[in-house]
Amino acid sequence: MRTQGHEERTASGRRFGWLWGAYGTSALGTWLAFGAFPLIAVQVLHAGPAEVAALSSAGAAVGAAVAVPLGPWVEFRRKRPVLIAMDLVRFAALLTIPTAFALGVLTFVQLLLVSVVVSAADITFRAASGAYLKTLLPPEDLLVANARFESTAWTTTIIGPPLGGAAIGLLGPMATVVADAASYLLSALGIRATGGHEPQPERPAAARIRARDLLDGWRYILADATLRPLFVNTALFNGLVMASQPLLAVLMLGTLGFAPWQYGLAFAVPSIGGLLGAQLARPFVTRFGQHRVLAVAGTLRAIWPVGLAFPGPGTGGLLLVMGVELGLIFCCGVFNPVCATYRLERTATGRATRTLSAWAVTTKATTALLTAVWGVLGALLGPRTAIGLAGVLLLATPLLLPRRAGALPSEPEPQPAPRPLRP
Repeated sequence: MRTQGHEERTASGRRFGWLWGAYGTSALGTWLAFGAFPLIAVQVLHAGPAEVAALSSAGAAVGAAVAVPLGPWVEFRRKRPVLIAMDLVRFAALLTIPTAFALGVLTFVQLLLVSVVVSAADITFRAASGAYLKTLLPPEDLLVANARFESTAWTTTIIGPPLGGAAIGLLGPMATVVADAASYLLSALGIRATGGHEPQPERPAAARIRARDLLDGWRYILADATLRPLFVNTALFNGLVMASQPLLAVLMLGTLGFAPWQYGLAFAVPSIGGLLGAQLARPFVTRFGQHRVLAVAGTLRAIWPVGLAFPGPGTGGLLLVMGVELGLIFCCGVFNPVCATYRLERTATGRATRTLSAWAVTTKATTALLTAVWGVLGALLGPRTAIGLAGVLLLATPLLLPRRAGALPSEPEPQPAPRPLRP
């Protein structure tokens, strides 16, 4: 029995290790290529501001719409092959850009189409990976796994953009796109190496997906008294924070006269707070309880962004932005893995992909919409006022956090085979 338990524990750690490594590889590739698409649009295709804005907002919005029917389709399929397929789709789509550039046929329409494909594949991958993680690990290990993913995300955020910027300076933006594409190929190989047996999900009575099935994820979320407020809170918080980022760039790089390296430094250094927050998430939950950490971290993260409306020029303004971002990112580093774990625990295994897909689609669409709205507000009111307005609205988002912990889903869940991961 001891030998069997040891083998199961070893297999569990190995399979998760491959999944974790695959996640880190693709995340690093994404951050290496951060800003490459707008740079290619401007420097290679001579696109204007409206086209560059459409590349980010329309690409994300259309990609989210394309991902809507994929959630129900993926739900009743094994998740590991889907993860590999989505990695290969992103690899192939991104590789068309340097290929078309080398042949002299690259167009803005192609950039936009690739943005849509990558966005849809990204949403589908995230939804399937959450469902896969829930079958791969026992419930008590989910927070450990999500905290490791969060730590990796912030680590790649710290090191990726500087390395990508250096690569762009030496080799041009196409080099980072190639690196990003290669990262998805390596991720696919890593996920394939996880191995193990994944049970085939049971299909519903209806063989085909009906139109009403596309909304199953949203119906499940909205019917849950604790998921519903958390869903709205997350969509609004992420949307308002991201909507103010382009305006903050205009304020810092234009009005306040900061150099690009100072602007990059203002966000790279505070990312250390996210790494620290992710490391502390599990100890906090162990000591204070999951719901209290979710409520406190979710409230504290909403307090910081209003400070981004007040930086001035010079060192003092730069330090103010860095301090605000450090506090914000630290709170997000604590909140995000706890939220991801809470969401997985409250979602029945047979509905995980549809629920996570609906969550991601709504978050992407809300961010795209609010970014467009705040672009207009920034033009009418000025970037500082629009950033302040977003910060004031964010102060109300803690009211949408779950007020009390709810009971876990009543439908029976299949028990995963692997033993717990060691802390």
